[in-house]
Amino acid sequence: MHFIGPSTHAARHCERILRSLPRWFGIEASLLEYVADSERFPTFFAVDVDPVAFLTVREHFAQSWEVHCIGVSALHRGKGIGRKLHEHVETWLKSRGAQVLQVKTLAPAHPSPEYAETRQFYTALGYVPLEMFPALWGPQLPVLQLVKPLATFKQADESLIGERPEQQCTAREMLNKSA
Repeated sequence: MHFIGPSTHAARHCERILRSLPRWFGIEASLLEYVADSERFPTFFAVDVDPVAFLTVREHFAQSWEVHCIGVSALHRGKGIGRKLHEHVETWLKSRGAQVLQVKTLAPAHPSPEYAETRQFYTALGYVPLEMFPALWGPQLPVLQLVKPLATFKQADESLIGERPEQQCTAREMLNKSA
């Protein structure tokens, strides 16, 4: 298994992978939007002979990125491929100065067992909950925003965190203080 990317010529492989996951990506319009976005945003692949997983990221600010979409082919799920691909993308993001990574997924209030698995995946990667949005994606689709610090805020622009060392903390500590 090896990793390639970022690429913006990803649609064909992303669509094939997403179509193997109808319990997660069963809404056709959303699936097609994720496929189109894989052409606009940096997309990475885990490749065996062909791509078996992809991860598309979106830059909001130089320091703040989002996991826009991730999919591991149904035949390859549960083998650690998604985790390894995510780690590869994290390394790339850190090399570009990213300090925070976020992801949005269905919240625990939604009864989907598939998205319960998704939340467990992100929690195991070190994400922590930040905010709930009851209707961001529409009625009956509560959204949970999770974040993961990629660097300490000490490395960030001091105007964001203060200049004194006792004011510097990691994103996780900052989130825990606000809870």
